[in-house]
Amino acid sequence: MNNYPKDKCGVFGIFGHPHAARLTYLGLYALQHRGQESAGIVSCDGADVYSHRGMGLVAEAFTEEILSSLKGHFATGHVRYSTTGSSLLINAQPFLVETSKGFIAVSHNGNLVNSRSLRSSLEKKGAIFQSTMDSEIIVHLIARSRKKSFEEALVDSLSKLKGAYCFVFMTRDSIIAARDPNGFRPLCLGLLDGGFVIASETCALDLVQAKYVRDVEPGEILIINKEGLHSKKPFPPARHSFCIFEFIYFARPDSSIFGQSVYLARKNLGYHLARESPCDADLVMPIPDSGNYAALGFSEESGLPFEMAFVRNHYIGRTFIQPSQFIRDFGVKVKLNPVKEVLKDKRIVVVED
Repeated sequence: MNNYPKDKCGVFGIFGHPHAARLTYLGLYALQHRGQESAGIVSCDGADVYSHRGMGLVAEAFTEEILSSLKGHFATGHVRYSTTGSSLLINAQPFLVETSKGFIAVSHNGNLVNSRSLRSSLEKKGAIFQSTMDSEIIVHLIARSRKKSFEEALVDSLSKLKGAYCFVFMTRDSIIAARDPNGFRPLCLGLLDGGFVIASETCALDLVQAKYVRDVEPGEILIINKEGLHSKKPFPPARHSFCIFEFIYFARPDSSIFGQSVYLARKNLGYHLARESPCDADLVMPIPDSGNYAALGFSEESGLPFEMAFVRNHYIGRTFIQPSQFIRDFGVKVKLNPVKEVLKDKRIVVVED
């Protein structure tokens, strides 16, 4: 087991829909690119809580029988990513625990830079951790908070965290979304049939046919329950630090994050690359898939022909988010193959993310 950060995941939450777990399943399907290691869903009907977590892709972790068992009108889900180290079911999310304040389910996308010091401090005070996830720290902080209400304990606990986080919490009566004051990672709010949806990216809203309302703002906490939606901004304003890697590689091109289209952002990067580094060449080719849109921009600005001269095997997932370098290296070999007839004797501009 290890403590390497797992800072790019996908989170989803829904409140007020009779098919909450099934819609969460679809939402996670749309967010599969954000994590291929494990998937999980926790649902609730206001009385009982239901949970399932499994290793692998969303389609591998869930069956029709499992989805039918996840009852209730609100739910949260998670797909997990890791770059190194062991893949263990105990580290899969949503993380579900029972505390004196009731049950808490946690779905987390981010990386807490002070996790080591917080964990050490909590362990010295008697806390027993079930996993190596930094996400588990927030549960211990909430459980140990002297604040009476869950909302007050949550604010108290979040104020102790440093780094990137987009949380979806679930209690017996609420879904709560929280985004760090710097806004490192994307998180958005949608509406569906009178209910509310929280997702890492807008592509998940599109798949479940929810209407995009707005982004969850940096430093904002959204409480969603039968009373409706309530917004809190308990933290001092901070400098916004949106993750450029989301635009370059990680987010799906059909999503809008941080108020911008990912597709157009990548294409604009290609435009600027062609202006800054013009080339005397015969063609422009991308390394698919995330390099496609920047290569299109380069081609349009430079006037060079665009060719898909690398063919991708789509039965291979995202090689960057595999858990070891050896698997990533092997994955690239089986993932991409050149079209020799297109490339032979050509001067080529290769555009990669």
